[in-house]
Amino acid sequence: MSSDCRFVDLSNSLESVPVLIEQRSSVLTFPQFQYSPDNVQGPGCTLDPSEVTLPGCSCLSHSCSSESCSCLQTHGQAYSSTHTLLHRTHSGFCSPVFECNALCSCGDACSNRVVQRGLTLKLEVYSTEKRGWGVRTLKSIPKGTFVCEYAGEVISFEEARRRQLAQRAEDNNYIIAVREHAGEGSVTETFVDPARVGNVGRFLNHSCQPNLLMQPVRVHSVVPRLALFAGRSIDAQEELTFDYSGGYRNRAPAQRDAETQRDAETQRDAETQRDAETQRDAETQRDAETQRDAGTQSETQSDNHGVQRKECHCGAKSCVQFLPLDLSIISGKR
Repeated sequence: MSSDCRFVDLSNSLESVPVLIEQRSSVLTFPQFQYSPDNVQGPGCTLDPSEVTLPGCSCLSHSCSSESCSCLQTHGQAYSSTHTLLHRTHSGFCSPVFECNALCSCGDACSNRVVQRGLTLKLEVYSTEKRGWGVRTLKSIPKGTFVCEYAGEVISFEEARRRQLAQRAEDNNYIIAVREHAGEGSVTETFVDPARVGNVGRFLNHSCQPNLLMQPVRVHSVVPRLALFAGRSIDAQEELTFDYSGGYRNRAPAQRDAETQRDAETQRDAETQRDAETQRDAETQRDAETQRDAGTQSETQSDNHGVQRKECHCGAKSCVQFLPLDLSIISGKR
């Protein structure tokens, strides 16, 4: 390690544990932004995320239970007794999470208080080989553990669109749009941009096979916090990633190994079949691909409203080659 290398706390002591970042001449330019552990009210946002707007329970016990807690009875139990996220999906969609809040009578040790406790894990922001800054964990993380928030400015749809249209090709897009469906025709939209004000979550890279999953969690306010939980057990020194489109596709290591073996066998069978194809078919396929390649640029420009999609370098076997792009913001169609 060079003598000019030093680690600093990216959060400036705003988190309960330091967020380490390596600062030296040989790594990327040190990021310039205002660190905030929580969401802040941005342009166009009519609600202050820090304002307490949700009702509280009257529980006096050490930890709330579904038999007596009005919060759990209304919204259901989201966490286990060890504060890990329970599997809560319905028809492929995650159920909303409501934690006990500042108006609740229960104590800080309540099992329904998780995200509000803030960062408790030792994370490091580091320079990756191909994807700029990234985040890795310095200790192993059990499945279901809360890792960090994706915090930033909560902005309006109009402001999100203005910012995206103003971006240059080399700029990073940090805006996350979360749409929650509550009944027929009822959609709640939240737009979070940590480019100027944000936390460690702004450095998380995308992966088509991530180890984190995003879950909107409401604590004190109706404005959700975009919480990231471990979707599987994560090893120390492993990079932390999530799917920018909001999905989660991953498997346990044993299952991945079994599927990898099946994929290898399937690939060998497919290659054998391909070897038996005629030269004419191969040339026809190449001609078709050449024709598609010739029209790719104009088609991409038309479909993406003039915005060039950025390549994905996650390295996953299931990689779709491009980073997710939410065209509804750019087009103005919701």
